[in-house]
Amino acid sequence: MIRSYELDFCDLEIHDDYVLATMHEGIVVSVENNAILIRIAEKHFKNTPFVYITNRINSYSVDPIVYIKTAKIPSLLGFAVVSNDPIQKTLTKYEKKFFKKEFKRFDDLESALTWKDQLIKKHPYKTITPKEKQKKSIK
Repeated sequence: MIRSYELDFCDLEIHDDYVLATMHEGIVVSVENNAILIRIAEKHFKNTPFVYITNRINSYSVDPIVYIKTAKIPSLLGFAVVSNDPIQKTLTKYEKKFFKKEFKRFDDLESALTWKDQLIKKHPYKTITPKEKQKKSIK
């Protein structure tokens, strides 16, 4: 683990190529909460492909609109939900409709991490440095 954050609505672990989030019991992941998560992700993964993994061990709600904004993070390859709760299976099918990148639910964290590794290998991500952007604009 590179860094951890204890926020008022969740605990985050930042790893080399993924974020592991555990939301607190009873919260609503709002647009405001999501803006904080996006800032943290962009800080740590600006030029690095990553997967967001949410470990749904607590009961909470998600405003599905947050997925639209989250999917716009250029280096984010996919979103994994870890939960074996039958209600979560139904909810993730609904949430997936709002997220325009890879989105999958898993019964355990180990399976989500295996999927994350496959996703990162499958989608090489190359960022363009400011110097490369300048060269392209000159041509």
